[in-house]
Amino acid sequence: MIEDLREKTIVVTGGAQGIGKGVAWYLLRLGAAVLIADSDEEAGVETASEYAELGEVRFVQTDVADEASVARMVAEATAWRGAIDGLVNNAGIADPGATPVEQLNLDVWNRVLAVNLTGAFLCVKHAAPSLRQTRGAVVNIASTRALQSEPHTEAYSASKGGLLALTHALAISLGPAVRVNAISPGWIEVSNWKKSSQRRPPILRPIDHAQHPVGRVGMPEDVAAMAAFLLSKVSNFITGQNFIVDGGMTRKMIYVE
Repeated sequence: MIEDLREKTIVVTGGAQGIGKGVAWYLLRLGAAVLIADSDEEAGVETASEYAELGEVRFVQTDVADEASVARMVAEATAWRGAIDGLVNNAGIADPGATPVEQLNLDVWNRVLAVNLTGAFLCVKHAAPSLRQTRGAVVNIASTRALQSEPHTEAYSASKGGLLALTHALAISLGPAVRVNAISPGWIEVSNWKKSSQRRPPILRPIDHAQHPVGRVGMPEDVAAMAAFLLSKVSNFITGQNFIVDGGMTRKMIYVE
């Protein structure tokens, strides 16, 4: 049972929807105070209101790719509770058009890397003094796309691969005061973890579950449980590592018959 997160202050970027919303929910249930940093004001206000009954939660509208915005968010977090004990770098975007590399616009490439990779760097840069003070922990949410790919995912895959490298670099630079680890989720169904205007029941076929060695598609709670473990002192001998949470899919050979 993870008990040492009670009363700790944890920042979750991209915490208003999807995996981040699941992480925030899980941490609040463990007794942590959670600051949700998200660019979507509608989703952030809604999630903070929805989660208020679970514990101390606060929303700060933040563009993680903008250093001034990140600095303001970190300042609010430290003023709110005195210090930051944990940081979950979850904010991320993908190329919505799955554009072939020949047509991939440089602005799209740069924006994906700015949010997914530079955003994590900026959040750690500004939170590091507080994290050193509390001997805290960072969890970067990467992706199995850092290890294997589908067509036309160059920007997303590159950003997540960079995030894994950033993870072990930060672990060495910030240790021993701060531990830094990563989680690489696989297929995590988030349709019912979106803001109410976009929320819908999951549409999953039996084959979607059956193709996973564990027998089901993933849920935000699966990632959240690993994040809580890595933020907790229970994992205080672990740093610089990547944990794959994908139901075993990256261990499965798949050939067209």
